[in-house]
Parts: sequence; structure tokens; C-alpha cells
Amino acid sequence: MPRTAATARVSPVPRAADSDRRRTSASVVLRSVLEHGPVARSTVARLTGLSPASVTDYCARFAELGLLRETVAPPRTRGAGRPHVPVDLDLSRFLVAGVHIAVPYTTVALLDLRGRVLAERELPHESTEPSRVLARAATALAALFAGAPGTRPLGVGVAVGGWVDRQAGTVVDHPLLGWRDVPVRERLGALTGLPVRVDGHARALVDGERLFGRARGSRSLLHLFAGNVVDAAFATHDQVHHGPRSQAGAIAHLPLPGGTEPCECGRTGCLQAELSERTLCRRARAAGVAAGTNPMRVVAAAAAGDRVAAGLLVSRARLVGRAAGLLLDVLNPETVVVTEVGVMHREDCLAALREEVGPERAAAVLPTSFPRSVLAVAGGSVILDALYRDPLSVSSETD
Repeated sequence: MPRTAATARVSPVPRAADSDRRRTSASVVLRSVLEHGPVARSTVARLTGLSPASVTDYCARFAELGLLRETVAPPRTRGAGRPHVPVDLDLSRFLVAGVHIAVPYTTVALLDLRGRVLAERELPHESTEPSRVLARAATALAALFAGAPGTRPLGVGVAVGGWVDRQAGTVVDHPLLGWRDVPVRERLGALTGLPVRVDGHARALVDGERLFGRARGSRSLLHLFAGNVVDAAFATHDQVHHGPRSQAGAIAHLPLPGGTEPCECGRTGCLQAELSERTLCRRARAAGVAAGTNPMRVVAAAAAGDRVAAGLLVSRARLVGRAAGLLLDVLNPETVVVTEVGVMHREDCLAALREEVGPERAAAVLPTSFPRSVLAVAGGSVILDALYRDPLSVSSETD
């Protein structure tokens, strides 16, 4: 990976020497600027409860690191005192890389500090052998960075389904890819020369919604991801739940009421068997709606007026609604975000989903905030979450 003379980066593991209080204070200051910027320092102090002097100190440090900049001050009005000069994120210096590894393809992207996707490529798998997948991703990222001269990479976030140990940076088990104990952080870090963080894609999207989405500010948030892999993640008070070795959110074999699809586990009606995009595409092929394994072909057929395609999508959305209802019963979150192809693109699918959830809880269920770039945002959110949790970990290293 080509690097500038001074390459900024986020440390792959938070430094033990950082005090929790200083890290937390720095985080809330930068998060306030993310949410409200351009914003006066005095407003940040009021929003965070920190002293004006502390906010000024943190903003000065962030400016030195290249994370913040002063914006144009408003015109002077009559009265005493200096005008408040707003601060905002400096989006001109740093980019992060996002990698999402799906069953049929890998998505690579560059994002700014507000989680906006600036460049994106989709790489269909020639092989799912881990070394080849990661090498192609590294090569594609190098090309994307080469097309963004004058910027510095902060790091690479990788989101993937299955069982992901985020502390070790390892994909422990992904049956659909055939991956077991793949050290993604180690291998991709060696290929790119950048810090790499790895997490499950449902947890990554919870982080994306918390930072950049419509669910920002929710006290408890559930994310349900229904792609080829079906999984979920849950956060309370800004913390995503991680079980031992991050084995949390495995819902693939929960029984779905009314399910008829046989599962490889030997049972019938498991969530992943019913809701997988592979099942949707197989049913579409059987109905003569669309060939292949790309669910967007079913969406396109429905948009062109194919009633059978529309019926398949609405039926799937109803099943997703039943799954969301089950999780609502167990966890009772304030907000549920669903990433599912029909719900993302069709109002009738969203209505069917909410109807299954029930009128009392329908308003709490939202489609993903990132319908055009959900996979890219998932990857980028892994590294951006690290930045906003510990912004003082950003440093400049001279080659």
C-alpha cells in the first residue's frame, strides 16, 4: 500500500497508558462535533458537561492531529466579546478503508470521517480461499487510495458474517465461505501496512447507525441483518454486546413460526434457511422470475411490474417481521434497524414487515440508514467506531 511521508493511523489496540476518563472525554467532544458541527466550543461544553477550558484543550489537540478545523466565524454583531468561531470535522485530510466480505463478493470502499462513502468497488469472488480474497481486497484498496491524492489513510475496517473474534481479528467460523480461524487482521495488515480492525457485520452496522444513522441517540438498538447470512447485534447505552470471543448475535437456527424451509441442521424453519437471499433467489428461479443468485434482480423485476417478484419480496419481508418480533419480545429494544433487500427498496415490504411486528411496535422498526452503501458503511464503521471511541489514539508516523 503506497503511503505518504507522514501516514496517520488509528492504533489497532487502544494504548493501556491512556486514562479512561481522558479517553471518554475526548470521545464525547469529538462525537458532539460529529453530530452538531459546525459548532461553537461553548456549545460543545454545554452539550457534554465538560468545562470550556477542557473542551478548548481537546479541540486544540484534535486540530493538531488534523481531525478538526475552525470554520468561518459568523459576522460580528453589536455587543461585547469575541465572536464564537465554530469548529467542524476536517474532512480534507483523512480517509478510512472499509472492506465487507460477503458470500458472493467483497466490497471495498473509502469513507470520510462522517461515514460517507467516497469511492467503492465490488469484487466478485474468483475463489473464496482467504489469501486470495484478502489479496484482491488489498490491491483494490491501494488503487482507491491512489485515486485520492493528498489524503492519509487512518486504517482498514473489515466486516464479515459468521463468528468473528474482534479482539483477535479472526474469522473463527464462516460456514458459507468455508473459513475457519482465518487471521484477517494479521494478513490484511501485512498486505496494506495499515492498522486493521475486524468485526461481525451486524455489530459493525450497529456502530454505523449509532454514529451516522437515524438511530443515533437510541438508548437500546437491535440490528437484524438478513442477507445470505442472517444475524443480529444488540447495543445498550452506546455499547454493543459481545459474548466470549464475540460469539453473540448467532440467530441462524432460531425457529421461525410458519417456516417451511429445510435447514442443513436437520430441522425445518430456521431463520437463516427461511430468510437467506439464497432461498429468495432459488424461489425466484423456480417461479421463472429471475435467473442467478443476485437478489437485486428480483427487486428489479418487481419494480418493472412483475407481481410474482413483488409477492416473493413481500412474503420474505413478512418473515423478517416475524423474526424481528421474536427479538423484540426477548430484548425489548427502543429501536430496531433492519437490513434486508426488499425493506431497503420497497415501501410495501417495509409496510409488511411493520404489520407483522404489530401496530404498537411498528414505529420502532426502521430500515437501514444506508440503503445505497450498506456493506461499505459496515466495513468503514469498524474503524470509525475505534476512532470516535479513542480519538487521541490518532498519531502521525514518519517513514
